[in-house]
Amino acid sequence: MNETPIAYELAKKQKEISVAEFFTKNRHLLGFDNKRKALLMSVKEAVDNSLDACEEARILPEINVEIIQMSEFKYRVIVEDNGPGIVKKQIPNIFAKLLYGSKFHTLRQARGQQGIGISAAVLYGQLTTGRAVKITSRVSKKEASFYYELNIDTQNNKPSILKEETVEWQKEHGTKVEIDLEAEYLKGNQSVDEYLKQTAVINPHITIIYTNPKSEQVIYARATDKLPDEPKEIKPHPYGIELGMLIDKLRWTESRTLQRFLTSEFSRVGPGTAKEICGHSGILPNTKPSQVSRDVAEKILEGIQKTKIIAPPTDCLSPIGEELLEKGLRKEIKAEFYCAASRSPSVYRGNPFLLECGIAYGGEIPKEEKANILRFANRVPLLYQEGACAMTKSIMETNWKAYGLQQSGDSIPIGPVVIVAHMASVWVPFTSESKEAIAHYPEIIKEIKLALQECGRRLGMYVRKKVRISDQIERANMFEKYIPEVADSLSVLTGEKKDKILQGLQKMLVKPEIKKEIIEEDSDDKLYKMEFGKKEGGES
Repeated sequence: MNETPIAYELAKKQKEISVAEFFTKNRHLLGFDNKRKALLMSVKEAVDNSLDACEEARILPEINVEIIQMSEFKYRVIVEDNGPGIVKKQIPNIFAKLLYGSKFHTLRQARGQQGIGISAAVLYGQLTTGRAVKITSRVSKKEASFYYELNIDTQNNKPSILKEETVEWQKEHGTKVEIDLEAEYLKGNQSVDEYLKQTAVINPHITIIYTNPKSEQVIYARATDKLPDEPKEIKPHPYGIELGMLIDKLRWTESRTLQRFLTSEFSRVGPGTAKEICGHSGILPNTKPSQVSRDVAEKILEGIQKTKIIAPPTDCLSPIGEELLEKGLRKEIKAEFYCAASRSPSVYRGNPFLLECGIAYGGEIPKEEKANILRFANRVPLLYQEGACAMTKSIMETNWKAYGLQQSGDSIPIGPVVIVAHMASVWVPFTSESKEAIAHYPEIIKEIKLALQECGRRLGMYVRKKVRISDQIERANMFEKYIPEVADSLSVLTGEKKDKILQGLQKMLVKPEIKKEIIEEDSDDKLYKMEFGKKEGGES
């Protein structure tokens, strides 16, 4: 008797899983693991998309965010922008198809990377309320506004259009999205309120009008009319290529020779550098890419590592800059001292990146609490997984005692201080798809520390001067307190009138003027920046 092997029975059960179906069961990977966080992620993804669209179209962003509570755990999130709008045929794919976007294959700084964000928020809303997402969009006043109601076909990862029509809309161009979802609204460090406030800090060119579920409206007005520099797209740098990626590129390239392949597919590789790579690899420059085997590709990779290739271009980045970062801090945080530092671009795995740090000290910031750490990547706040982030690790490993703050070992410093760290990169190495923490690459940690130390030195100068002024004032107050008794004694000893002695002693009393000293401190700080810049340039 012939029995069918069990493998054939098991094979009948095996089938392809769509990406939408996968994330339906694993939504925690995208950051939708509890009701409170789901509300934040939905707002975040919609706002990030709006900001990217506005900046690409060179429009100063004005974004309306409204959260309406419909029942205890049911909310409606409405995000409306003044961006360029979305072409009609692209609306269903952008909002109702996972892994669909324009930035995954593009090497330049952008908030979105994977084409998952907004469609993941739509998927979560669909799963928890069963309601469709509503989108209104218009590309110009000469064209009509389009309205869609969409669901996601999770088995096929395709949009399911429930309603499609032309509507009247007062905006000349822009997009409005409405998502109903199961959520919970709470204020605090990991809330929508905090996300929008931090977004306003790190993006001083935007205006956000926010209405919370309690119908309280907050307006974060822009601090500058200057848009960030538009980042340019670059090609991969040879130092960041891996063997499998190199083999794929060799297979699909249209170049007819290896030399042409190297110059056309990578940045910073000219004909001379390509010949040098071929020489170090022991391969002829006119070799056909299609004839390159795995072993030969490995030799090419070794040849790349042996060749000195200049760092990738950095016009693919759009940093905030020291001046605007400081403006953002001043706009939203009430302190008495502000400073910011921006590092020169560096590279990890062939990807250009740049670190910026800022500090706000004193004023209304709590004195006896841990430092408030604000982490950002490509101008987006990171509110979760603080302990797993390279930025937090760098802050903890910096010696803040030298800069006038309390610190116990490798821990977060204590004092009236807000520390800002921002990473701008063509590809931020997040630890997960939810984009909440930055991976611990040594090159990144080194740059964060150097930026923190630069800010720390300026903070230390300020704190020491402030302590010195306080000591001088305390001594002057003590002297002033005993002037009458000293005058009495001197009058008895010298026979002079007490009033005359009092006048003389009061003339000797000089109290430092706090305001004047702070102005002088600012002047010193500018001189320090000039001097530090010279030293920094000399060292590098």
